Amino acid sequence: MAPRVLLLTQWFDPEPTFKGLVFARELMSQGFDVEVLTGFPNYPGGKIYPGFKMRWLQKEIIDGVSVTRVPLYPSHGQSGVGRILNYISFAAAALVYGLFGARRPDVIYAYHPPLTVGIAASLLRSFRRVPVVYDIQDMWPDTLRATGMFSNEKILGLISSVCDWVYRHVDQVVVLSPGFKSLLIERGVPSDKIEVIYNWCSEDDLKKPNKSGSAKLPMNGMFRILFAGNLGKAQALDHVLKAAALVKSEHPDIAFIFLGGGVEASRLKDMAASMSLTNVDFLPPVPMSEVGSYLQEADALLVHLKKDKLFEVTIPSKTQAYMAAGRPLLMAVDGDAAALVTESQCGVIADSESAKSLAAAAIMLKTASPSMLQSMASNGKQFYEQSLSLEQGVKKFGFIFRRLAKKQ
Repeated sequence: MAPRVLLLTQWFDPEPTFKGLVFARELMSQGFDVEVLTGFPNYPGGKIYPGFKMRWLQKEIIDGVSVTRVPLYPSHGQSGVGRILNYISFAAAALVYGLFGARRPDVIYAYHPPLTVGIAASLLRSFRRVPVVYDIQDMWPDTLRATGMFSNEKILGLISSVCDWVYRHVDQVVVLSPGFKSLLIERGVPSDKIEVIYNWCSEDDLKKPNKSGSAKLPMNGMFRILFAGNLGKAQALDHVLKAAALVKSEHPDIAFIFLGGGVEASRLKDMAASMSLTNVDFLPPVPMSEVGSYLQEADALLVHLKKDKLFEVTIPSKTQAYMAAGRPLLMAVDGDAAALVTESQCGVIADSESAKSLAAAAIMLKTASPSMLQSMASNGKQFYEQSLSLEQGVKKFGFIFRRLAKKQ
């Protein structure tokens, strides 16, 4: 009999989510009986999606996956109170359904954030005697402090204590990087209770052809280094513009292109104009289904985040997408992300927030032989397929699920 897995996640398709329908479908293809327990879609706008109506319970089948939706308080604005009500209402409704409505699973998979999902999963574990696998995608309270969502140290201390309680009351913790594992060990979680499973990328979107034919990446004929994604404060892209200024005189054929939007987009455009950076261009955001075509046209792909202890143990999701796209990487994130590029030999490393280091790395890529660039590209794609892909990641989860199910 196929092991039954209850996927407990506050966010699920059609909401933008990482371990959603694709994860559930792959688990089913690998022999698991899956039920998803989630809320009514309202993220990120905080309003229930068109076509959905809040009710006590809704069951549906999406691409063969059984999905159960429970009610919640829809909110995702700046209001801390609204966000907390959103988290607590879903956790409470999921707990009630998990106790009295769901078929008893062999394993519960719980997606974090938010922490309230971990609390609900831990209580279900106690009452129904079902093992829990807790997948940590954001390190709380560290992320809350770094993003400014909460600044009150007493509240952050309370959240930290609750996190510790959840860690003690789950059977397996899964994290996305070795740095996350080290942090949890420092906080008292046993090493053998923690498994590192790297995230995969949106493989289906990367493979979709651009219906218009060409992505039309500008500055054809130049060595084009592309940054694709959010142009926000965490990306600290001022330093990339300064690097562009440094390489402009010596290597005017190196171009930096930014694809995407964000709170910093207008300021960065103004900054580039004021610096007369003719080797910089900005493109508006495009649907995920078109991003792959732009990545394929670039000569190298850039990852950059500001210097922060939290980012040293984080692997930005674009890293996997860049590797899967089969292009050389310019990695300017300190810590685990840089180590991944070094291990796979798929690009060059630069220091975060260092225009001089970024410029040197860009020149190194531009002056590398075509065979060296092709080797980097091939190494990244091969490493992704063998170690980071959806299939490989779900196999690792499946091994954990089957091991825990056998103990029942």
